[in-house]
Amino acid sequence: MTDYQAFKVELNDHIAHVQINRPEKINAMNAAFWTEIIEILQWIDDTDAVRVVVLSGAGKHFSSGIDLMLLAGVANELGKDVGRNARLLRRTIQRLQASFNAVDSCRKPVLAAIQGYCLGGAIDLIAACDMRYAAMDAQFSIKEIDMGMAADVGTLQRLPRIIGDGMLRELAYTGRSVDATEAQRIGLVNRTWPDHTSLLDGVFAIAGEIAGKSPIAVAGTKEMISYMRDHRIDDGLDYIATWNAAMLQSADLRVAMAASMSKQKPEFAD
Repeated sequence: MTDYQAFKVELNDHIAHVQINRPEKINAMNAAFWTEIIEILQWIDDTDAVRVVVLSGAGKHFSSGIDLMLLAGVANELGKDVGRNARLLRRTIQRLQASFNAVDSCRKPVLAAIQGYCLGGAIDLIAACDMRYAAMDAQFSIKEIDMGMAADVGTLQRLPRIIGDGMLRELAYTGRSVDATEAQRIGLVNRTWPDHTSLLDGVFAIAGEIAGKSPIAVAGTKEMISYMRDHRIDDGLDYIATWNAAMLQSADLRVAMAASMSKQKPEFAD
């Protein structure tokens, strides 16, 4: 397994555990973070043995968001010309967006396990995940408003589909903190656990259940759900008909049906 500066990555029982590994910096997202996460997600997409991903943060907190040193470095590159500054900033923002687009477009489900701080850019990250789960000490905040800027790496685009337009506006305009109980109530997280240990145990149990399903069926299900964010119902029905015209010929269908009839646990190829 490759050594990373900002992450620790492990693969066990078809589950890739991707852990932000800068606990001494509250898992702030430094320059290495943004390039490495793309490399890691590409490896996950290319590795058939990986069927599901658990994304977590080492230490007491999930992540405090973008490293301020990274932002300072970008500010130091700005000159006197407004046009050139704008071009530089736009390229930088799009490069950061690409990192979380890689999470969103991953063919395998990505489950976020969140404890402690989940602030600013960390909200952008978890919004790109399939599901989110939290320990009871989790605190969520769209902090960009308090920095005098609009969130620009995915929060404002993805969260309305997760928690609804009105709630997203309240949190984005105020920057107020949301605890785990409220996060579950508004649909930001699916489920909560009392502490970090039980959170990881619970999320890995869900990941294990997903990993035991047909990888062909899971990939197709994710593709269809993602497709429907930007398409009409009739478009989605046409797409799934075309998709399953091929995928229903997979051996996984026969394996699943035989296992169901014999009341045995199915074993699917990668």
